Amino acid sequence: MPKLTVIIPTFNEQAFLEDALFSVSFADEIIVVDSFSTDKTPEIAKKYATKFLQRKFDNFSNQKNFALKEATGDWILFVDADERVTHSLEAEIKETLQNPKHSGYKINFPHFYMNRFLYHHSDDVLRLVKREGAKFSGSVHEKLQCEGRIGKLKNKMLHFTYKGFDNYISKKESYAWFQAQQQFDKGKKTTWFHLLFKPTYRFFRSFILKGGFRDGVPGMTVAAVNAYGVFERYVKLMLLQRGMK
Repeated sequence: MPKLTVIIPTFNEQAFLEDALFSVSFADEIIVVDSFSTDKTPEIAKKYATKFLQRKFDNFSNQKNFALKEATGDWILFVDADERVTHSLEAEIKETLQNPKHSGYKINFPHFYMNRFLYHHSDDVLRLVKREGAKFSGSVHEKLQCEGRIGKLKNKMLHFTYKGFDNYISKKESYAWFQAQQQFDKGKKTTWFHLLFKPTYRFFRSFILKGGFRDGVPGMTVAAVNAYGVFERYVKLMLLQRGMK
């Protein structure tokens, strides 16, 4: 079977990292790329990782591309510290790599919030790719690219992304700055359309089109916070335009 490398980026993930590392222990190589954590993340990582790297964080793509250059596997699986590979997903990955029909595979991520998995608030994300030709682009919500056709695995990756409401809001605000800076660098500007329509549509898409209403109050909360994140992005873009960062 082709060799598999798992890459995990970290920053102060001591509460989550060990379980993530344990869930990918089947891999031939595990690389942790750390942004100089100040907690016990390095200590935990070194117990499990084949390679422990540290790099000053500038953006998500550069961090992962840095680790990608250090990988020796034929295939790469990208996993975050708050994600878990289930036994069924592990078995499917092993079976798929014995006779791969595509150059990359998307995996579905149901998000965990308010003590339940939101199966109607999930994303299909490209995470398993051939190393050759793979790279990331974009500074936030980075996009993984690979050469060739892309398929999808059936089993899901568990994602414990929301560590409480305050953390969720803080995460959205942090991402908003990255996204606003990215759009500002491209010369884009905020309009009333962005401030009024875009957040409203994000809520509608998350809660209605994607079926978030089936997840009850947690689904409505996630839809509302996502809409807030969009609003924050364009407010921050407006501040950048006015030189008020």
